[in-house]
Amino acid sequence: MTSSAPLGAAVRLLRSADAARAYTLTTLLAVLGAHAIESTAGSVTLGTIIVSLDLLGVAIVVARRRELRPLGFAPTSFVAFLAWALVSTIWSYDDDATLGGWLSLVGYGFLALVIAHIRDTLQTVRALGDVLRWLLSLSLGLEILAGVLLDMPFPFLGIAGQIANGGPIQGVFGTRNLLGFVAVVALVTFLVERRTRSVPQATAVFSITLAALLAILSASPTAVVLAGSVAVALLALALVRSTPPQRRRSLQWTLAVAVVLGLALAYALRHPILRWLDATAGFSLRADLWNEILTWVQNRPIQGFGWHGEWEGDAYPLNVINVLLGQSHASALNAFFDVLLQLGWVGLLLFTALCGVAFVRSWLVASERKSTVYAWTPAVLTALIVDSMFESFTLHGAGWLLLVLCAVRAGQSRSWRESLDLVASGGESQDPLGPAR
Repeated sequence: MTSSAPLGAAVRLLRSADAARAYTLTTLLAVLGAHAIESTAGSVTLGTIIVSLDLLGVAIVVARRRELRPLGFAPTSFVAFLAWALVSTIWSYDDDATLGGWLSLVGYGFLALVIAHIRDTLQTVRALGDVLRWLLSLSLGLEILAGVLLDMPFPFLGIAGQIANGGPIQGVFGTRNLLGFVAVVALVTFLVERRTRSVPQATAVFSITLAALLAILSASPTAVVLAGSVAVALLALALVRSTPPQRRRSLQWTLAVAVVLGLALAYALRHPILRWLDATAGFSLRADLWNEILTWVQNRPIQGFGWHGEWEGDAYPLNVINVLLGQSHASALNAFFDVLLQLGWVGLLLFTALCGVAFVRSWLVASERKSTVYAWTPAVLTALIVDSMFESFTLHGAGWLLLVLCAVRAGQSRSWRESLDLVASGGESQDPLGPAR
């Protein structure tokens, strides 16, 4: 009995709400602060932190195994995408790099799965809000230190110290585009916090102002597009939520048709749009890269060249593409093109299904539930999907974690597994916040 006492205490600790909150905060801080950790302590330290969090996550899952549903632990589209990425080691020119890239997907994805199952949506939003407040405040402080007080850059963090000139600034995220993306996600998170009264009014106002300021100072062209896309999505969602239930379905279909027509129009006008983007954001670099990728895709259109994730090392053909363009790209600067090149059309369909199914599910849930917190998932997914057209953040690190987290969150309330659970529970929802229709 004495020997089992410490084990029982450890299990109770792993199952506690305090441990769940601490794990969520630590994980989000490590993943979102990955650039700062790697820049100051090295990639081995970052890898050790992520692996340690994964192992701790396994322990938490085992301790909570009776509370979890094995059938609904991970979305089918997520598992299928991981499976195809693993299979790509068979035809990859560098199977070690492919396996390493796959392990990165699994490692960050598993962290998202654990958070999604030990925290509900409101708790996740609160934890993410706290972490983003810390990181954005730290970013602003370091930028002021580098650009005003010391007037010298911090190259090891990627901070150019341009805040006195109005930007662009990078903060602790390494690039202005990543800072812009994080600032938009933070803005969504802080607005949800304010609407749900999760934090004091003064904290909410400070947070929203901080996120908006850093988004502006990042001078990121993609941040403008992201903010506009999220604003349109939230306005459309507000319109749907205010519509009587009997007219809601027809409005949903009208919006869906409008989105399809908008995408078709954008494709038809892609050349004028590209010229406008080129004039404002140096878009020709992306266009040249994407054209080169499409040329290579013709050689392996179905299966791609094998999963690598970020373009590191001398993986073929990523290294050849950089040589041909005379550049040193770390990605395809577009998540969809990256997946197409590395996993072919099969991988692209699976990735699109992962994003699309998660968005549709979360949108339907948010349009039916009264609580504003449900708007967080489709809003963040909008930012992730739109950003995927200009960057590949969604395929690794914080972007991948947020995508998987949103996919799991959407599937918990609306999926074929939920229907099975409703039948098993006699028609009572398992959602901790209740239906609130």
